[in-house]
Amino acid sequence: MRSIEALTFDNTYSRLPDTFHQRVQPKPFENPWLVHFNEAAGNLLDLDPAEARRPDFLDFITGRKAIPGSDPLAMLYAGHQFGSYVPQLGDGRAILLGEVRSPLKGLYNGHLNLVTDKWDLHLKGAGKTAFSRFGDGRAVLRSSVREYLCSEAMHGLGIPTTRALCLIGSDEPVFRETPEPGAMILRMAPCHVRFGSFEVFYYRDQVDHLRSLADYVIAQHYPEFAGVAPKDKYYRWFKEVVRRTGQLMAEWQAVGFCHGVMNTDNFSILGITMDYGPFGFLDDFDPGHICNHTDQSGFYAYDQQPRIGHFNLQALGQALSPLMTPDQVTGALGDYEPALATHFLDLLGAKHGFRIQSPTDEEIFRDTFEVLRGTDMTNFFRGLNSFSTAPGADNAPLRDLVVNLPAYDAWAKRYAARLTGEGSKDTERKARMDRVNPKFVLRNHLAQRAIDAAHQRDTSEIETLMRILRNPFAEHPGLERYAEPPPAELKKIVVSCSS
Repeated sequence: MRSIEALTFDNTYSRLPDTFHQRVQPKPFENPWLVHFNEAAGNLLDLDPAEARRPDFLDFITGRKAIPGSDPLAMLYAGHQFGSYVPQLGDGRAILLGEVRSPLKGLYNGHLNLVTDKWDLHLKGAGKTAFSRFGDGRAVLRSSVREYLCSEAMHGLGIPTTRALCLIGSDEPVFRETPEPGAMILRMAPCHVRFGSFEVFYYRDQVDHLRSLADYVIAQHYPEFAGVAPKDKYYRWFKEVVRRTGQLMAEWQAVGFCHGVMNTDNFSILGITMDYGPFGFLDDFDPGHICNHTDQSGFYAYDQQPRIGHFNLQALGQALSPLMTPDQVTGALGDYEPALATHFLDLLGAKHGFRIQSPTDEEIFRDTFEVLRGTDMTNFFRGLNSFSTAPGADNAPLRDLVVNLPAYDAWAKRYAARLTGEGSKDTERKARMDRVNPKFVLRNHLAQRAIDAAHQRDTSEIETLMRILRNPFAEHPGLERYAEPPPAELKKIVVSCSS
């Protein structure tokens, strides 16, 4: 394993024209402290975990000392925010330190089993850039703990996501609604290019830059299309982005994940989850749940996420339209609904324990979500793993979770008949379902508990949650309380973009 100085650093993005970015140096905190080091993420870089104990580790990570070969920059992009186009955004509080090449390959896209040996190191909360507008370029401990935990939680669930190498705290105050402790998070992904990275050049009518960025992304991350003739290259690549994004939306919906701020500048060109802000996992199932308190209209509510995924792809398709024919743009976008629907049905079939598909399954799934209303989503599906098809079985532990008992009783009969009809064996089915229905998700009240402790420099809750969330399908004896629903007063917590 390697030391920090031995990491093979590069920054291919910095070799794109200066218009694409601004070179900038991170602004380190005066007295940073290491809140947590993610050894699992470090392994992807072949980084020796002992490096985190070096006296100068934080000097390298926060930018006080330059990592050999790094070339820090802030990336330019624009984006549609709540449906309206904003002509210039960019990395206002994050700096791309560079790219690390690793002798190891690591998974970055769960449902496609895609791996990479190149990881961007992206330092969030690193100070002002040319794109900070009126902001201070900082992050607070509260939001940084949430992102650090949730990126690992999503990876544990098998959902494509950014990762995080470490979380750094500080006593330096950052002013939001009130003064809060500042923090930085070192984020990892194969690429941080967003849908909005293309929009900015489309709306500026800079087609050469648009083509250069598309060719860069294809060469770096979609090499299977690099040798295709230009008349088909961008079309085939865009179709793949559409497919990945559709499958990602299916993954979110299947576990009850709400992103909260699905702007095009928060959508990855790789089809991975990024930019964790006012996210939340559903507790009691409510299709219209809004997790972002600034989203008064429910524009990004849980049941709107599939629609917004399509809207964002339409915005990307428009941005890429100078590189494709109108029929190619329309044709590629037509793949979205089938990709989402097919993957969602596959996921729901697995969550229900079905081995084979049946024409009646979609109706059963719709009825499941009706039964779920007002019921804890995660615990219901975990309890479903132990459903008994034995004659006369009352399945009381599952039934006791449900609010709408008449709907449940009718549904349970149909569900039992469906399982019996395919010859399902309870023990074998439970083993399969235990691998797809998590016992644990990062509930907002658990994240808040970890935040409150971290404010006192107690990192034990972060460590416990990281251990659980890396494998949310395991039982974790002695930690059952982390699977319990929140108290009534903490249900349906909504948070802000600064949270």
